[in-house]
Amino acid sequence: MSITSKDIARICGVSRGTVDRALNNKPRIDPKTKEKILKVARELNYRPDLVARSLAKGETMSIGVVVFDIRNRYFAQLVNAIEKEAKKYGYLLNITLQEKDPEMEIKLIDNLVARRVDGLIICPVNKSNNFEKYLKNLKVPLIVIGNMVSQDIPFIGIDEYQAARDAVQLILSKNYRNIVFVCPPLHDKEKENIYSHEQRYKGFTDELEGKDIHYEIIDNWDYINAVDKLLPNLSEKTALLCSGDTFALEIMKHLRKKNIYVPNHIGIMGFDGIDILDYITPRLATVYNPVDTIGVHAFKNLIKLIKGEQIEKQVFIEYKVLEGESL
Repeated sequence: MSITSKDIARICGVSRGTVDRALNNKPRIDPKTKEKILKVARELNYRPDLVARSLAKGETMSIGVVVFDIRNRYFAQLVNAIEKEAKKYGYLLNITLQEKDPEMEIKLIDNLVARRVDGLIICPVNKSNNFEKYLKNLKVPLIVIGNMVSQDIPFIGIDEYQAARDAVQLILSKNYRNIVFVCPPLHDKEKENIYSHEQRYKGFTDELEGKDIHYEIIDNWDYINAVDKLLPNLSEKTALLCSGDTFALEIMKHLRKKNIYVPNHIGIMGFDGIDILDYITPRLATVYNPVDTIGVHAFKNLIKLIKGEQIEKQVFIEYKVLEGESL
């Protein structure tokens, strides 16, 4: 039979409230009493009954996280940051992957809510007023990262629009006269929430408006072939601005096979600043999207919501434009 906090209280000659303060590192307890309680708990191999606690307190100490996938280093870093922060608060993560499937995303969220998670952190692929209403009707505290759903759903990310404008300014400062914006997710804008990429696209086009600069858009998933078709026609100094570092790295690898070198023959810039860029030569110019900070901030804001506190509905974390060596 497993040991309970009631057993520990009886053995130590204290109340169950005192045991609770010791086991959960709460204040207002004599250090010697706390040490005695923890010693007894260790000796008896005490393990808290989380099911009983969740029934008693109405909380499960678990958070649901729904992201695209973890093959993309951005989401792998994001989940890692949330996990590390959650441990500090005694929470466990229930991580699920929707693989950019809108129907799967709904099923996963429903499943997490049915498991009574205390809150949700979502990188959504769904959009529309119906999805907004669905989230509001869940009655579960939640935070959205990256792809904003609406002004009323708590959101954390960066100012994608201004970041894209700043990226274009860096490219122009290097005297490029021809710029190609590579953004494959634009192909899916009618069926998916690609808010972040749409903001990057808008920032790109707005920054070039009225300037004597030629630009093109690659907005499909066959972007490697699209780049190949452009290469024979490049008469001016050209740079590719990619809406994600992974797209930029794939293009760099492809160009190297064709003996086209960056930045000698063509410039290239990414977006997000994923950690593997530390191992890439030449160092990729990019917009550093501080994913670790975003993950930590998202979790802390979610805890505030769980506690019934008020938070800002939209939080924009500071980004950086990194010059790198690829322009």
